[in-house]
Amino acid sequence: MEFFCYHRDRPDSLALREELLEEHWSYMDRYATRMIARGPTFASDGETPTGSVHIVDLPDPAAARAFAFDEPNYQEGVYRDVMLRRWGNMLGRTMWDFPGGRTGDNRYLVLGLGTGRAADIDVPSDQDDLIAYGPLLSDDSTSWLGKAVLVQAADPEAARTVLIPDRFAHIEVHEWRFGGRPS
Repeated sequence: MEFFCYHRDRPDSLALREELLEEHWSYMDRYATRMIARGPTFASDGETPTGSVHIVDLPDPAAARAFAFDEPNYQEGVYRDVMLRRWGNMLGRTMWDFPGGRTGDNRYLVLGLGTGRAADIDVPSDQDDLIAYGPLLSDDSTSWLGKAVLVQAADPEAARTVLIPDRFAHIEVHEWRFGGRPS
């Protein structure tokens, strides 16, 4: 089962985040073979971290909750909240398979939130800029709750166009970078 986990930073937690970096990476190393995508989000200045995205394949919702809430940054108070949802990998690949490579600018997390009937259910025909793409679902996968996309785009507004605006109650766009230990 695939899960989307977005830890959002608490204000003024940067020093603590930096202090816990090795603990965070060591924790995530335990899940390396299960990762579909990972990486930090940033404020519009492109430098200040605002959160951490992990898309991971785990056995069940209980394992996903343990993954999200046992994470060292969460335990020590770096994060203010956590979005944890079932997710469907509509591209069938990991971020490391992205043809655009690991490095590069102008990458974004786009979250389209909603309820009711599923929206944007088909993968766009042009997938060259899509890093990860899939629906956000309830724990039992019976309810559609939105969509999470990692995309390369010219700017935040271009990234936003990966989703059809009138099909979602709310769309968020966050600067995002590939995460993990430096190679």
